[in-house]
Amino acid sequence: MPIANADLMERSPSLEPTSEPLMELPFPVVTKSHILNCSYHSWYPRYRSLTPKARLIPLSASFLSYLRADGIILPPEDIPSSTGSDTDNEEEEEDQTTDPSQAWLDMHQKIKSTISELGGSVMPKLNWSAPKDATWISATNSMTCTTPNDIYLLLKSSDFITHDLEQVLDDCEDESDDESEVENQDEERSASEHLSKIPYHLILRKTIPAFNPALEIRCFVRSRHLLCMCQRDLNHFDFLPRLIPKLRSLIQDAFDKNLKRTFPDESFVFDVYIPPPHDRVWLIDVNPWAPRTDPLLFSWLEVLNMRGEEQGGADNLQDGVVRLSLNGNGSVDRGSDLDDEQEEEVEEASEDEEEVFTPEFRLVNRDDPEAYNFNTPQYSAHKLPKDVVDASTDGEAGLREFMGTWREIVARQEKEDREEKDNGIVDGI
Repeated sequence: MPIANADLMERSPSLEPTSEPLMELPFPVVTKSHILNCSYHSWYPRYRSLTPKARLIPLSASFLSYLRADGIILPPEDIPSSTGSDTDNEEEEEDQTTDPSQAWLDMHQKIKSTISELGGSVMPKLNWSAPKDATWISATNSMTCTTPNDIYLLLKSSDFITHDLEQVLDDCEDESDDESEVENQDEERSASEHLSKIPYHLILRKTIPAFNPALEIRCFVRSRHLLCMCQRDLNHFDFLPRLIPKLRSLIQDAFDKNLKRTFPDESFVFDVYIPPPHDRVWLIDVNPWAPRTDPLLFSWLEVLNMRGEEQGGADNLQDGVVRLSLNGNGSVDRGSDLDDEQEEEVEEASEDEEEVFTPEFRLVNRDDPEAYNFNTPQYSAHKLPKDVVDASTDGEAGLREFMGTWREIVARQEKEDREEKDNGIVDGI
């Protein structure tokens, strides 16, 4: 952002150029407990009244195996019944060999009934991530799902979901970890055990009608103080600047009342949605205070070094008021006491002189290059060619057929290239 550097130097004296550049971000240790505290299933019971309507479905080992398996094989839309002729039974047996839901049929039915319960349209996610990087494969090009297969297709196509299943505890430390050689040798086994103990859930949220991405805000909390916030959608919206005072006040109030003292960790990142008429804050997600969380319009170096409400004379603060007594020489005398009347005067003067901290609210400005970045769609790095996806839906046989066809195309192209080269040499003679 063009404003980032100017704001950074103005508010963060600690970021003045140094002789030795930082080799890594000055993050505190990211613990496994912090990651687990940010899991939807962990914080949802505490903040259920603040979130859009949702249902949590515990995932079985067989369903997790399906999500982790290579290829995309979807169950038939209608699960066949157990009655019918011998011919029908033979066809059913053939279908069952390619129907992955037979191993988790009860879960398939639970997902189907939950979709119906939530009005027939839901948006899925796992404990931490939503498959936003896979919307390109959806028929609606969105996260909206109306059938279980819509959900499976998004989950199986998403790198974000794979991260939740395989790497969510990477680069984390346990508070009880002992840096011994034995533990270092068992690191991979320990990571696998931790993953197997995670209570994975499929979260189905009722689709929000007329959802406006411009009104989804990411908020950064450090040491239980709201530090800064920014829009999540990286496009410019003309109407947002005039809403900043109202949105910031709503978010600050919601944080102070609901999150500030109740979330287990002192530093975290949370996302909110404030739809018209902009009178209620919906909690959408809670994210770790870690490099894996996208800082969007900020940089993590900027956020980590930003001067916040908890800084600047914090050692001399008690209940938000500076209390000092002066002796006859005008120097600070911490041993003497003021009477009640004098103390009230000092408190009132301190409150008047105290500068009120206002969290920065950053938007994409009209002249920001990111507002016109049409050539690089969001999550484009996670997309695959449609031919590859179509082949994977047919299972291993489809992929083998695709590879065979691909080899034939490559061989034919190489043959044509050689013929053109030979013809060119002959013509040159």
